[in-house]
Amino acid sequence: MAAIDGLPPLRDVIAAHDLRAKKALGQNFLLDLNLTAKIARQAGDLSGCDVLEVGPGPGGLTRGLLAEGARRVLAVEKDARCLPALAEIAAAYPGRLEVIEGDALALDPLAHLTPPIRIVANLPYNVGTELLVRWLTPAVWPPVWDSLTLMFQREVAERIVARPGSKAYGRLAILAQWRCEARIVMDLPPEAFTPPPKIRSAVVHLVARAEPLYPADAAVLSRVVAAAFNQRRKMLRASLKGVAPGMEALLEEVGIAPTSRAEELSVEAFCALARRVATAR
Repeated sequence: MAAIDGLPPLRDVIAAHDLRAKKALGQNFLLDLNLTAKIARQAGDLSGCDVLEVGPGPGGLTRGLLAEGARRVLAVEKDARCLPALAEIAAAYPGRLEVIEGDALALDPLAHLTPPIRIVANLPYNVGTELLVRWLTPAVWPPVWDSLTLMFQREVAERIVARPGSKAYGRLAILAQWRCEARIVMDLPPEAFTPPPKIRSAVVHLVARAEPLYPADAAVLSRVVAAAFNQRRKMLRASLKGVAPGMEALLEEVGIAPTSRAEELSVEAFCALARRVATAR
């Protein structure tokens, strides 16, 4: 493995700081610096951007981001054991890496960054989906970030890019695709990680749209989609019965068969229904 900087190999860093991955923190360390640099490149030209990284661990992806020219990296790490290793990286890249010890779910790291902002992370498995949903649902759109380049379990990645009619299609796909262009850009096998997880991983790249794909009130759309997929095996006339009065008629008005099921509806159809529900209330 070729070095991307003058720092020691990650295996040596982990050994020196006794950084065994903790299952409770959803940790699986990616040690191949060539791979971490490749992930960083999926985010595009970083030279004029601040980058948020969540869960850097021993700093493999952090080093990739810095080596690829990120203007500044803000790394949020919950595991205090990793801080000395990250401090060594900060010393090697003066003024370009800031590390915050804390839980990314409990603070607003975006407030510490200067646009343009990109988020790049090998997300801990136990908080990845929740963080993605938060980033996709800010109070104001477009968001302060330009793009998200995130590693997930392959199953979660497939849910983000799923198309109508597939088993993976659901709330996450609609939320992501309504406001972003989303695609899977990399696959990673279990053996790329230490310890190897039982599942495959994938990197998803999401670019924020200037405006959502179709007009709809975000809160109403969320409520409609949640109700539809909470009982996805039921026909929409049953699963959406409690969302608004006369739901069967509302479905017919926007061209949706009341006997349809949630997974059959496109993002456009859900948005049309959300607009009609909003005017019916």
